[in-house]
Amino acid sequence: MLAVLERARTVGFLGPGPLRVHLEHARSYGSLIPPDARRLIDLGSGGGLPGIPLLADAHDMTGVLLDAASKRTAFLVWAAVELGISHRVSVVTERAEVAAHEEAHRGQYDVVVCRGFGPPAHTIECSAAYLSLGGRLLISEPPDRRQWSSDVLESIGLTHTETSNGVAVFSRVGMVPDAIPRTIKRMQKDPLGVEA
Repeated sequence: MLAVLERARTVGFLGPGPLRVHLEHARSYGSLIPPDARRLIDLGSGGGLPGIPLLADAHDMTGVLLDAASKRTAFLVWAAVELGISHRVSVVTERAEVAAHEEAHRGQYDVVVCRGFGPPAHTIECSAAYLSLGGRLLISEPPDRRQWSSDVLESIGLTHTETSNGVAVFSRVGMVPDAIPRTIKRMQKDPLGVEA
């Protein structure tokens, strides 16, 4: 696993800091995944964190690593083969707000993970549509933590359940409106009021 992360760093898909710290943080998401979860998607997977370690560790889970850049998805394909998990991991080159409206992805995942995906409002809006009812969203949080607007979350079918070890946990508890996620231009012009 560390050799894969080292290559991710070499090609510019993983930031500074000890590789073991990156790996430990990615694996910390695992304790927040329900034991009956079977399908995971990592949005903006980039260098494969946290999706690759989570899928490598969970032998009964299948998953998708999604990224908009073909250079990153080519790396992710290589990493899945290198780690022997390509039989249960798919790699998709597409923008998250586009793939979220495709039947193959919408409402299809027990777990959505995001690390460094984008602004909080965009992350929440893009992620909601991928979750099955009762599914769980796990997002990396800054040390100072955010206040999440329960009204906004409720409007897109989510609730914030906890924050643990720098990871904010949300559950899908209601309907996600068909229009969610909106186009990137619309999200930039009028972001959801996620941060209170």
